[in-house]
Amino acid sequence: MGKVAFLFSGQGAQHTGMGEELYKISPAARKVFDLADEIRPGTSNQCFTAGKSELGLTVNTQPCVYCVDLAAAEAVAEGGVKPDCAAGFSLGEIAALSFSGVFTREDGFSFVCRRGEYMNGAAVKRPGGMAAVLKLPDDKVRELCGRYESVYPVNYNCPGQVAVAGGKGQLEKLCAEVSKEGGRAVMLDVSGAFHSPFMDEASEKIKGYLETASVSAPFVPVYSNYTASLYPKDAGSIRKNVCMQVNHPVLWRKTIEDMASNGVDTFIETGAGKVLSGLVRKTLKDVRIFHVEDGATLKETLSALA
Repeated sequence: MGKVAFLFSGQGAQHTGMGEELYKISPAARKVFDLADEIRPGTSNQCFTAGKSELGLTVNTQPCVYCVDLAAAEAVAEGGVKPDCAAGFSLGEIAALSFSGVFTREDGFSFVCRRGEYMNGAAVKRPGGMAAVLKLPDDKVRELCGRYESVYPVNYNCPGQVAVAGGKGQLEKLCAEVSKEGGRAVMLDVSGAFHSPFMDEASEKIKGYLETASVSAPFVPVYSNYTASLYPKDAGSIRKNVCMQVNHPVLWRKTIEDMASNGVDTFIETGAGKVLSGLVRKTLKDVRIFHVEDGATLKETLSALA
């Protein structure tokens, strides 16, 4: 077997009941939720019982998904599987950094709560949305976005899939153009134009927050959404990457391709849903893909990798 990568789920994967089974069966996962409840009372209950609308609020989504991501990863590690590297999609990158020791568990959770607030505040001040553009090459998507003042390619997910963000009126016009070019566009159920200049204010606030935050070099190599390269080890560069991630594109496809070129042949998505597993499957061939979000998937993954 080659190298193993942990992939941490992003915002949008949330659902009612996420993480509850892990809480019941894994002491390591339970510690994550208990710590979150000490800092933000009610977080566990929100993960386990809240409905779609409540979990869909950015200020709730980010701390909750972070907890499930980290709890799942801790449960896998508790079972004896250790990653050679890690990456997280958008919000998931903060969980990956905490798992890898850049932030302590406490500091990572406190930060992700503030991150959610800052991004929500930016979205309220400058409303926008996102859409997934399918079946068009990346350069064509960039060309189409360039025709509009406030639409940007933001998530390079996999071959033939790029998410774009911007003002909703212009997004709707771009979606119509996508259809004319032979592609397909789907509006996403999100509360803002994430990973675009619409998040500049959030990025600045995160910069201010991190100036006094303690960060350490990762003991598990983590790929950066911003650069698609491994996180540097010096504190200043780490802080810069975390800030820039919020208002710049997520280079996910390049990240997955680079992992494979460096020997990763086993990918384990930790957290709610299987979105990242699907993106890996569309990007690479002849690799093993697992996801862990509950008791059954944890058992299946640990058994396969024993």
